[in-house]
Amino acid sequence: MTGDDADSTADSAVDNTADSAGAASIRPARGDDADAVRRLFDAAMLSVPDDLADRVAGGDALVAVDADTAGETDDPAVIGALVLADSHIDAIAVRKRRRADGVGTALVAAAAGRTDGPLTATFRPQVRPFYESLGFEIEERDGRLFGTLARADAGDAPE
Repeated sequence: MTGDDADSTADSAVDNTADSAGAASIRPARGDDADAVRRLFDAAMLSVPDDLADRVAGGDALVAVDADTAGETDDPAVIGALVLADSHIDAIAVRKRRRADGVGTALVAAAAGRTDGPLTATFRPQVRPFYESLGFEIEERDGRLFGTLARADAGDAPE
């Protein structure tokens, strides 16, 4: 992987060990967050949606900002990001050094709260424990894993 300070959740241990409220502040991405989101996905070796700027502007991206710096600066550090395609997680990444802080869990919970139906994700086997810990029902499809989080389960995700 490139870059030490950002990585996908693909190689992480389950990041639900800490209280997500203390770890990060989750909010819709703003136009000025698009470059930080792109760098985070690039460093995680994830595909960056070609229309990322449009998706940020359209409200389809969430960011986690460092709760310790959120009120202290006009430009708090983006420590995680999630991009939705309707109710499907298109991409999610958390800075490697923040993975055990519940940031990924908080991003998924926020995304689940924005969808009317089940939240879905397609992912590599390495992140199966993360999605299982959140209550996703998982099946294999064409060599990849596909997970579904029923709307009723959205509030039951561990913090």
